[in-house]
Amino acid sequence: MSNVLETVAEVAAAEDERRAANAIRALAMDAVEKAKSGHPGMPMGMADVATVLFRQFVKFDASTPDWPDRDRFVLSAGHGSMLLYALLYLLGYPGVSIDDLKNFRQLDAKTPGHPEFGHTVGVETTTGPLGQGLATAVGLALAERLQAARFGDEIVDHRTYVIAGDGCLMEGVSHEAIDLAGHLRLGRLIVLWDDNGISIDGPTTLSTSTDQIARFAASGWHVQRVDGHAPAEIAEALAKAQQDPRPSLIACRSVIGYGAPGKQGKETVHGAPLGASEIELARAELGWPYEPFDIPAKTLENWRASGRRGEGERLAWEQRLSASGRRDEFERFLKGDIAGEIAAPLRALREKFAAERPKVATRKSSETVLGVVNEATKATIGGSADLTHSNFTITKGLGSVSAENFSGRYIHYGVREHGMAAAMNGIALHGGFVPYGGTFLVFSDYARGAIRLSALMGQRVVYVLTHDSIGLGEDGPTHQPIEHLASLRAMPNLYVFRPADAIETAECWEIALNAKTTPSLLSLSRQNLATLERPIGENLSARGAYVLREPSGGREATLIATGSEVQIALAAADLLWARGTRAAVVSMPCWELFETQSPTYRASVLGSAPRVAVEAAARLGWDRWIGERGAFVGMTGFGASAPADALYARFGITAAGVADAAEALLAQR
Repeated sequence: MSNVLETVAEVAAAEDERRAANAIRALAMDAVEKAKSGHPGMPMGMADVATVLFRQFVKFDASTPDWPDRDRFVLSAGHGSMLLYALLYLLGYPGVSIDDLKNFRQLDAKTPGHPEFGHTVGVETTTGPLGQGLATAVGLALAERLQAARFGDEIVDHRTYVIAGDGCLMEGVSHEAIDLAGHLRLGRLIVLWDDNGISIDGPTTLSTSTDQIARFAASGWHVQRVDGHAPAEIAEALAKAQQDPRPSLIACRSVIGYGAPGKQGKETVHGAPLGASEIELARAELGWPYEPFDIPAKTLENWRASGRRGEGERLAWEQRLSASGRRDEFERFLKGDIAGEIAAPLRALREKFAAERPKVATRKSSETVLGVVNEATKATIGGSADLTHSNFTITKGLGSVSAENFSGRYIHYGVREHGMAAAMNGIALHGGFVPYGGTFLVFSDYARGAIRLSALMGQRVVYVLTHDSIGLGEDGPTHQPIEHLASLRAMPNLYVFRPADAIETAECWEIALNAKTTPSLLSLSRQNLATLERPIGENLSARGAYVLREPSGGREATLIATGSEVQIALAAADLLWARGTRAAVVSMPCWELFETQSPTYRASVLGSAPRVAVEAAARLGWDRWIGERGAFVGMTGFGASAPADALYARFGITAAGVADAAEALLAQR
């Protein structure tokens, strides 16, 4: 009799599991159909995997979405966003209603086409650009270990789960990410690969023959393969993954659009509504005789119970946190308020710079600033893409992060600019830490996709980009950034700083570290720059631009410059003075901050006299500040291989060139 009862219970459990997964499929196909756009294939194909994952394995409490010790879930294949939105609704996350699902992809909806961090509760990171979610998840998993090393496993002990698709694994950033994760042995990272063999163009065999299992294994991962529609197999694989000290890949062989008999397994189900007739067939195939968006009460309640199953674990964690005696410290850490820690030390450093007047490269003064910052606060986590001793991003006492030691504060990212930037996004998203990482400015192109997500998500990530112009010299045009400043300045919600000396470098670092909802980029010189003579009582860089020199008797011309070219503008002003022309000099370390100043202040800085801008980069964007009648002294093409002084002379970026440009403007009046 007991065997019969067990069999009946098993059948009932399997039926419950099947109906739970079909609820995801139904909501996905209904929402996409109503919106007349979207991607039903992946949610329908991975519904069984997601059901097992969230009902049995993910540690969370839907009533408290920001519980610090929750497991993180990243939908790297962000086009399948309805999988995530369906889960959030079914599990009972606050503020995600059935009406939100009906409003899928509509203006101001909580359910946009791709998941957006900060827009929808329960979304841990913005995804959509393929591979970015997987790479960001490496940062989340790394941050968990960094945090655990500081507060202990009693307070910090959670996992990061990822659902990734074929496209995520084709993107180059995926290799950077899996290599880094395997090297650091991030055993709390588990990736579930939607191995459906289909991409937009058709079968993946059109474009790839990679053995992904072998690739991940070669990078030090624990790997398994399962039937993505067999809940028992999925559960067994997840249990094994949780026990392995390595990061895990579970290849889930699935059928895209599972349940839609006329379209499943085909590329046509990837990114278009099924259509009314196919949905009718799918409902019959799945045994789902309900109206659109109608979830049976018992199925919904079972899902909601899964959403509540972590409540006891959360309450127990809160008791452990209180008993640890470190609650206040932990909560302060998560807030990331470091302004009070760094203000006085940085003020003292600026005073020291002003008194000693060092002539050093801004990459070197950045190192000095970081030494002060890293001593004043423990929140910073540094790193470089294998250019540590060129970027000068490491300081005394940080210690290297390794698989054996997560108490360090410096990450050797290797030659992985994109992976570094994405991982830093994950570290920032996890909370508390302030990540910064270095490479050459020209290689920001490799990291740009992740830099854009830093800006889109409003994350405090600091990019230390050195060798910022033709001034790097002999390495030549492949390493000399020309268009990069213009390109990066075009990006919304990104501070692009180009400091002119040690004092401005300290000021720009302070702004970047205090900007909790905006990433920053510091463009730093290789060549030595003299410290400017200027007042230091106020952080003038916070205004974006300021008058560095105002000639007596009123200005006849205004010279505007950034970074290493400020000293050229000052020398040009001296030449003009000797020739009988009065020129003001403006240092403009941050266009974005200057744009936020009042019209009155901007007018006082720019003046009404003819303007000349000088920057060893492309002109694009400078007309905003110099006007139609302004002149620009800079680059019009790529650089060359030669010593810096020879290059500046070759391209006419000299004091004489700037003075001549100003006189030519005055002659036209």
